[in-house]
Amino acid sequence: MLKINNLHAQIEEGVEILKGINLEIKPGEIHAIMGPNGAGKSTLSSVIAGKEDYEITEGEILFEGENIIEDSPEDRAHKGIFMSFQYPIEIPGVSVMNFMKAAINETRKANGQESMPAKEMLALVREKTEKLEIKKEFLARSLNEGFSGGEKKRNEILQMMMLNPKLAILDETDSGLDIDALRIVADGVNTFKNEGNAVLLITHYQRLLDYIEPDFVHVLADGKIIKTGDKSLALELEEKGYDWLLN
Repeated sequence: MLKINNLHAQIEEGVEILKGINLEIKPGEIHAIMGPNGAGKSTLSSVIAGKEDYEITEGEILFEGENIIEDSPEDRAHKGIFMSFQYPIEIPGVSVMNFMKAAINETRKANGQESMPAKEMLALVREKTEKLEIKKEFLARSLNEGFSGGEKKRNEILQMMMLNPKLAILDETDSGLDIDALRIVADGVNTFKNEGNAVLLITHYQRLLDYIEPDFVHVLADGKIIKTGDKSLALELEEKGYDWLLN
């Protein structure tokens, strides 16, 4: 589904952050990327999603066999790449429901489909909000305005479940969550995951992986993946930290 070959990327000032990333994610897989602060984890997720603050200087990003480096963030989203942000923005005056409706129908339009019928939309919303324990009043609130950290993350998981992307990139979606919110968000991710899609988790902490079972754990440091393993690698990092890999 996603194949990254020798990816190098820098910010506009010319500072190289990604220094040769190689990564392959197949349908049905969950990959977790861990690493110390400043390693390039959020940069990698932003570059995959097409954020324009970064310049790719070498390498390729193949999504379903197609190099998407020249694609806009909107085009990547329409092709099935979803990213939840570490710090979701507030959009006053635009309700959660209207935002989701617009996002879903724009994606359908880009793929030559008719807008989703209102009855079907409402049924889908009802199903997903119940799973995430979201009250219907929440849908009328302005997007992320006055939301707690947990509400913002839960809202992004709701968007993911509604949009049903092929690849979901979750950038530190566990940040600032209490144990109950973490469980609900993790349940949403586990419900979403199937043999036809894939998930890329960016996280600092092993605790998220108590609830979401990764197929692979990668350690990113100084712009490169320096070690790959299974969930046991995350447990080892929790116990030892990163110094044993960096020295």
